[in-house]
Amino acid sequence: MFKTIRQTAAATILFTATGMAAQAQDIVMATGQQGGSWYPVGGAIKAIMERENPDMDITVMPGAGVSNVVGVDAGRFGIAFANSISTVDSMSGKEPFRKATTNVCNLGILYPQYFQIVALADSGIETVADMKGKRLTTQQLGNTGEFLTRELLSTAGMTFDDLSSVANTSYSDSASQMKDGQADFFTLGSSLPTGSVMDLASSRKIRLIDVDEETFKYFKDKNAAFQRREVKAGAYPGFDETVHAISYDTHLVAPCDFDGEIVKSALAAIADNNDSFAAISKSMANLTVEEMATDIGVPFHPAAKEFYAERGVSGM
Repeated sequence: MFKTIRQTAAATILFTATGMAAQAQDIVMATGQQGGSWYPVGGAIKAIMERENPDMDITVMPGAGVSNVVGVDAGRFGIAFANSISTVDSMSGKEPFRKATTNVCNLGILYPQYFQIVALADSGIETVADMKGKRLTTQQLGNTGEFLTRELLSTAGMTFDDLSSVANTSYSDSASQMKDGQADFFTLGSSLPTGSVMDLASSRKIRLIDVDEETFKYFKDKNAAFQRREVKAGAYPGFDETVHAISYDTHLVAPCDFDGEIVKSALAAIADNNDSFAAISKSMANLTVEEMATDIGVPFHPAAKEFYAERGVSGM
């Protein structure tokens, strides 16, 4: 039967009129900012998928937790990195989403993310209230970390207007601003440890701000996908105390009608190459197929359900 499958220009797989696959399968994968963990992990997925499937041509592009989900829903991306909390919010059109998403499916969890609140040790910041009048560096609008920073300030009755300055930039540039003394605190959502914070901690003494139970409850009441996890002493050079951080999960998403064979190829690339990913993100060192298949309240892509069932995960 003659069939043509048409996706968007951002994630397109074309089949010829004879039903034979075209030579190239062009896929766009949206990841995160340079200096974070999503971009290099996405690069590793691309390398493995292209090695195993020579007809695939994957473009890895920077992105952000919120905008990636919007892009998948609109069909601009074939595969994208996302945060569990943001994807759950998108399904009901909760802020910062303007409308509910209808074509976003979960592929699998990769590792936990930590909303890290990093202050210079001599900044005088020990609590959220201490941030008033201070200089912030964080991500651009559309990033989960930027949105969570606004929410964090609201727990102390503040907005960005109550700060001395706010810089919206990349992780790497934020670390540079902190090192140069141009910012007092740096907020970001990323894996632990994060390269940009490691870089910062190598030249300046830092403090990670603890998230107390009352502050965490504010977030948990808004989204059940939030967790409160420990950041152990020694997570960064010179960091010698254990604190708590707001946490959630990084996962992959795709349009629910996206090509199933590509979905399975992406999941196999991750599940069968632990060592490759552990070298990029320690959090992925012991990732299991069962953990990847964790239900986070976002419907699984049909091909993802098939993949996990084929790998022996029950209940799919």
